[in-house]
Parts: sequence; structure tokens; C-alpha cells
Amino acid sequence: FGSSRFGSRLSLSCCKPAACILGTQAPANMKTLMQEESIKVPKGVKITIKSKKVEVTGKHGTLSRDFKHMPIELWKTKNGLVRARMYFAKSKQLSMLRSVCSHIQNLFEGVEKQFEYRMRLVYAHFPINANVTNGGKTVEIRNFLGEKLVRVINMLPGVKVEKSASTKDELIITGPDIELTSQSAALVHQSCLVKKKDIRKFLDGIYVSSHGAIEA
Repeated sequence: FGSSRFGSRLSLSCCKPAACILGTQAPANMKTLMQEESIKVPKGVKITIKSKKVEVTGKHGTLSRDFKHMPIELWKTKNGLVRARMYFAKSKQLSMLRSVCSHIQNLFEGVEKQFEYRMRLVYAHFPINANVTNGGKTVEIRNFLGEKLVRVINMLPGVKVEKSASTKDELIITGPDIELTSQSAALVHQSCLVKKKDIRKFLDGIYVSSHGAIEA
């Protein structure tokens, strides 16, 4: 180590920011020792948690979700609460605690009330015809922009579609799983997209008009 040039390089690689030397950190890099979020289990809903895999059972069936990819602790308390805890996390990482609770809340609402997506058939000239077949598991779209093509959309598992009895040109998609229900609505919407035309003028299609949990 006789070279002064080599010695200067070594000292640069080992140097630390002044904040670390003083034992403090900038606010952006601060870590929280422990953060916790909780959610209450509704009456009539049964929940089991094992190895961060959550299974919820209610009157509309059973839903499950796996949170093994998240660095959190997840357990159910004796007083009917589900708690999620995280250690030594930065501010952006702490947001996954609230996300986990939101996912579990959606599981509760799904097995307790079910989710509903209402879609309206919008057309300017050629009336869109929608026929529900296969016991509410399939919808057939005809005459979109006058095309002869029959668009067949199969609902995802556990999701059903029906035509509204009170409103003309409306489809109602229901299911306990919010992700499968919303994905089924997206499949219907994506099947009727206008191609090679100005979509600001050609507004024909099937659009979600409202969505949410069905009020019991």
C-alpha cells in the first residue's frame, strides 16, 4: 500500500454519508421499526389464515388469496380481527399493509354481498344485440357496427351475466370474486372496440356504467 493514489481510492470507497456517520438518516430513507394494520371480520363470515394464505367462507361461497410474496406477518386474533404487521420498512413499502387489508375486505364483501358490474350497450346507428346463453355463463354480441361477426364472450369461473329487466340495452355481471367479475366485464368491453376509425366520433361499444358491492 505504498502508493498514495491507491490509498485515496480506498478511502473514497469506504466513506459514508454524513447522515450515516452522525447516526441519523434523511426522511426518504427512514425505516419504521414496526407498523400494523387491522381489519374486523364481519358476522357470518369465517376466515382461516395459514402461512399467509387467506381463505374466507360466507353465504356466497369460498374465496382464497395468497400473500406469501409479501414480507409481512398475517394472523387472526381471538377478538375477531385480522392483523397485518411489517418490520423495518420504508414509507413506500408500508403501503402494502393497507393493500393487504383492502384485498381481504374485498374477500369479505364478495362472500357476503357479491360484486356487480352494470354495462350499457352504446350505439349510434346499428343496434347492438346481446344474447345471454349457457345459463348466464356466455354472452353473444351481434351487429356491432353492422358486422356479421358473432362475438362470443365466456364469463370467468363463478361469474354470471344477465340482461337487465328494468333498463334497455344493459348487461349485469355479478360474482363473488372482484377480480374475476371485473375481468369478465373487461372482456366484454374489449370485444367491442372500434378499429381504424376515430374513437372520438365512433363511440359504439359496451361500457361499464356502475360497479360495486350489491347492497344486502
